[in-house]
Amino acid sequence: MSDQTINIGFLLFPKLTQLDLTGPVQVLSRMPGAEVHLIWKTLDPVPSDTPISILPTMKMSECPQLDVICVPGGSGADDMANDDEVLDFLRKQAEGARYVTSVCTGALVLGAAGLLDGYKATTYWAVLDDLKKFGATPVETRVCSDRNRITGGGVTAGIDFGLVMIDTIAGRKAAEAVQLALEYNPAPPFSSGSPHTAPADVLAMVRQRMTPFIEKRAQAIARAATRFRERQQVRV
Repeated sequence: MSDQTINIGFLLFPKLTQLDLTGPVQVLSRMPGAEVHLIWKTLDPVPSDTPISILPTMKMSECPQLDVICVPGGSGADDMANDDEVLDFLRKQAEGARYVTSVCTGALVLGAAGLLDGYKATTYWAVLDDLKKFGATPVETRVCSDRNRITGGGVTAGIDFGLVMIDTIAGRKAAEAVQLALEYNPAPPFSSGSPHTAPADVLAMVRQRMTPFIEKRAQAIARAATRFRERQQVRV
């Protein structure tokens, strides 16, 4: 394990899911040598999808080359998938980053930027197949690693993602030490954390509640996928 500083940047945006961000931030902040940056267009507080707002530490325009760039998810990811300034920032960072990563629906933003084309990736269970629209191969797993693309599944998978990142960068012992320090020893009280294990009536209820968000996301992803295809044609 090297003592070299590892610059890790998390993209912020309005209506991000705070646990997509704060889970891996908590984990990766404990990695030896880690310097974590919270990045947005301004330094104004960024509202999450809870009463918690997040204070950026750095503007995108001032961000140096990162070793790790990570995009969390949330309903605001729909807008980010069509935000040229954000997509350009991610493409530029990806050119020199050691690892290009995401948690939850942040993978759709990476996809919209053209950064998952030809890679295996994962994301939130309800939108997993949407990765195909950006040239990615969906993999139903908590954390998916394909070369230097490392993607986490939905929300709580961000903690697993953070530990996998530490293992990848600093080694297993460093990851295990952080896991123990955080007492990450999950024993959920119910087995409904996956659409494959949740009771049928619970799955139906959640799908119904999510319908407005899924419909809105479908429109945003359709626009982003069209832009992705147009960009691919121009590159050819």
